Amino acid sequence: MTADLIEIIEKALPEMSKGQKRIASYITNHCEKAAYMTASRLGEESGVSESTVVRFAIELGFDGYPGLHRAMQETLRKRLTSVQRMEVANNRFGEGSVLEQVLTQDAERIRTTLETIDRRAFDNAVEALLSANTIYIIGMRSSFALAEFLDHNLSLIFPNVHLVRNASGSEIFEHLLRVKRGDAVIAISFPRYSSRIINAADFATSCGANVIAITDSESSPIAKNASAALYAKSDMASFADSLVAPLSIINALIAAIGVKKQKEVAENLARLEEVWDDYDVYDKKKGSALR
Repeated sequence: MTADLIEIIEKALPEMSKGQKRIASYITNHCEKAAYMTASRLGEESGVSESTVVRFAIELGFDGYPGLHRAMQETLRKRLTSVQRMEVANNRFGEGSVLEQVLTQDAERIRTTLETIDRRAFDNAVEALLSANTIYIIGMRSSFALAEFLDHNLSLIFPNVHLVRNASGSEIFEHLLRVKRGDAVIAISFPRYSSRIINAADFATSCGANVIAITDSESSPIAKNASAALYAKSDMASFADSLVAPLSIINALIAAIGVKKQKEVAENLARLEEVWDDYDVYDKKKGSALR
């Protein structure tokens, strides 16, 4: 289901029963609360039974309440401003330990990502990178940190990696001017999705490049035309998103490529170690590290 949940509800509203309309009204007006409620609690707040909430979810096209629950959280992340996101997150923390809650939630996001990721899509992404003439990496705003990390490590393996730096709407196409069939473009974006990343991914696709999308779900606008889409569980840690799951996918990509190109990677790193030693890049007393 790719449409925004609020739009889905509004279209279905005329055919809903009175009880379903109560649920619809509560979700529409209080999505920031409903997104973190159980079916039973949402029923209580809406003045209906839990079974009515489950039937409501099924009528909207979901398999059950868990699907509706995920859609509410996804819609929430797309629509809230940074200030609203912080308020919602702070309410979720309550009086408990922020450290414990954030780390526990991050561990759960990695576990969920591992359980749901498409292994074939991952293998396809690895092969696309191994066979690419040129690799372009695009990430804006908070996703740029992921893009930069990926660029640093892939550049130790391949000679043809280009990081598209944060650029204005028109400049991004200048960076991608030479992208063509046989190239690979890694696009990284999470809600709220960057329009520049969406446009860049569409442009790369139109040029015949293999687009590898690292994003949160099938409803992501950069996933629709991707040659391989890798979905990582992401949610609000506060006003900032938690990016541990997408970083784990990126680490897995780097490791998988390293296994496939062991000889080249070993040669490149051995040469780098010599250069680092010659120019005292690392403190030799404390040992060197691949950073």
